[in-house]
Amino acid sequence: MDKILRIDIGAEGGPKVTITGLGEYAGFGGRGMTSAIVSKEVPPLCHPLGPENKLVIAPGLLSGSASAMSGRISVGCKSPLTGTIKESNAGGQPAQVLARLGYAAIVLEGKPTDDTIYKVYINKDGVKISPANELKLLPNYDLVAKMKEQYGDRIACISIGPVGEMKMNVASVACTDMEIRPTRHAGRGGVGAVMGAKGVKVIVLDDTGMPMRTPANLEKFKDANKRFVDGLMKHPVTGQALPAYGTNVLTNIISEAGGYPTYNFKEGSFAGASKISGEVEAELEKQRGGNPTHGCHRGCVIRCSGIFHDKDGHYLTKQPEYETVWAHGGNCGIDDIDKIAMIDYLDDNYGIDTIEMGATIALAMEAGLAKFGDADAAINLVKEVGKGTYLGRILGAGAEITGKVFGLEKVPVVKGQALPAYDPRAVKGIGVTYATSTMGADHTAGYAVATNILKVGGFVDPLKPEGQIELSRNLQIATAAIDSTGMCIFIAFALLDQPETFQALLDLLNAFYGWDLTAEGVMDYGKKILTMERDFNLRAGFTKEHDRLPRFFYRDKLPPHQVTFDIKDEDLDKVFNW
Repeated sequence: MDKILRIDIGAEGGPKVTITGLGEYAGFGGRGMTSAIVSKEVPPLCHPLGPENKLVIAPGLLSGSASAMSGRISVGCKSPLTGTIKESNAGGQPAQVLARLGYAAIVLEGKPTDDTIYKVYINKDGVKISPANELKLLPNYDLVAKMKEQYGDRIACISIGPVGEMKMNVASVACTDMEIRPTRHAGRGGVGAVMGAKGVKVIVLDDTGMPMRTPANLEKFKDANKRFVDGLMKHPVTGQALPAYGTNVLTNIISEAGGYPTYNFKEGSFAGASKISGEVEAELEKQRGGNPTHGCHRGCVIRCSGIFHDKDGHYLTKQPEYETVWAHGGNCGIDDIDKIAMIDYLDDNYGIDTIEMGATIALAMEAGLAKFGDADAAINLVKEVGKGTYLGRILGAGAEITGKVFGLEKVPVVKGQALPAYDPRAVKGIGVTYATSTMGADHTAGYAVATNILKVGGFVDPLKPEGQIELSRNLQIATAAIDSTGMCIFIAFALLDQPETFQALLDLLNAFYGWDLTAEGVMDYGKKILTMERDFNLRAGFTKEHDRLPRFFYRDKLPPHQVTFDIKDEDLDKVFNW
C-alpha cells in the first residue's frame, strides 16, 4: 500500500490519472491520510463543490491484511454541509480491496468541464476511467447490479446515488458489503455531494490476483491478532451485546437513561422505544429468515450488522442501526420498525445520510409539513429528496437550512451538522464532543456514551459537568488514531476495559510495519491529526465561538431528569489544551 492514485477530472482532454509514492504522507492511513491531504492541499476558503476541493478516499493502515476488524475506509474533503474539514467513515469491502491493490489513497481533483459523469475501474492491471452517462441518476442498488453484470461478482463498489449527483448536503458515499450490496455509507458531512461535483458516479474495485498484504513479522502479527480477537470476544459489549442485537441494542438503554432525543429533542425518553429496540429487531430478523448477526466486511469478528427482511420474507435492507432507528424513529415519534427499515433502504438507495435526514424530517414535522408519528409521510418526504423536487432540495440541504427556511428556532446542529442520537443535556460528555469536534456534531469523534452510560473505561456521571472535558478530550485523541488504522471504532469498548487488548493492537501495528509504537505514541498520533484538522478549520474562519451547542440546550430542561447543558464555555475552550 505504497501508492497514491490521483484523478484530475477536469484535465484538458479528459480525466487524467497520476500515480505517485506516499512521499510526505508516509505513515498515514484512513482519517490521518484524508486529513493530512485535505489540510495541506485544499484551500480552506474554497467552495466545497468547486474545483479546488478534493475528495480523498483512504483505507486504514491495517486494511488489506489478515488483521481482524481492519475494513473501515475514510472519505475526506472540505464539507459542503459544515464548511469544515471532514472525514466520514464506512465499513464494507472497499477498504480491504483498495489496500490489496496497493493504494493508500484515491484523490479526486478538479471538476468536469461538462455534465459527463464517469465510472472508474481499478484492478491489478491499472486504472480505467470511462464516460458513463447511461448511469445518470441511477439509485445505488440498480447501479451496483449493473456493475456486477459488467465486471462480475468479485468486485467492491464506492458510489453515489441520485442525491449525490444532485449535490445535496445530505448525500452519502455508498460502499458495498460482502454480498455486494450498497449498505455501508460514509454518511456525514455531504461527502457524496463532493463526489457528485467531481462527476464520479462509481469506483469499481477488483483485487483478483492480488495477495493479502503481508506483515514485516508474520509470527508476531499472528500472535497479536489472536490476542486481539480473544479480547474482543470476551468483552460483554463486543462479544455478546453487539453480535446478538446490533447497535440498536442501545435504544432501550438510552431511552431508560433519559438521553434518547424524542420529537425533535423535546424529551429524553420515547414511549415507543420497546417497539423499535434491537431485541425486537433481532427477533423479527430470525422469524423472517434474515440474520441479526452479520459482518459488514471480511475479517469482522464483532458482526454488529444484520440482514432485515420484510413481512413477506424478502430482503429489504441491512439491519437498521441505532442511529438510523433513532433518527427515523424516536426523533420523529415513529414506532414502526418496518417503516423505519423502509426509510433505511430508501436512504441507502438514494445515497442519503440517515442521521441528517432523520433530524431534518423531525424539523419538517415541527414546521407542520407532517405530524410526528406519521411514518408514511416521512417516507414520502425522503422520496421528495430522492426525486429532487423543490421541497426535496430544501430537505436535502440538511437540518440547518431546513430550519431556516421554515422559521424554526430549535434546530439541533453544531457547525451545520445535525446532532446524533444522544441528548447532550442528559449525556454531557457526548455534548462536549458535539460542541468541540472538528467536524460538527459527531458522536463517533469521541464516544463519551461508553463511559457516561455503559460504564466502559470507568464511569463519569452523565448528568454532571465534572470530568466531561477530560473524558471527551481523551476519547477524541484516541478516536483520531483508531480511525487511521482501518479498525472499527467499536474495538474501543475492549481497549478501554482491557489493557492487554490495547497492547495487542499496538503489537499488531508494530509487527506489521516494524515499528516500536507505544501507547504514548498513539496519543501523539491522534493529537497530530486533530491539530491538522483544527488548523484547517481556523484558516477556514472557525473560532472557539463555533464550539458551542445551540442555545436551547442551555435553556430548556429535558424530561425526565429536567436537566440542561451546563458546561461552561470557558471549559469547552480547554478541550484541546494538551
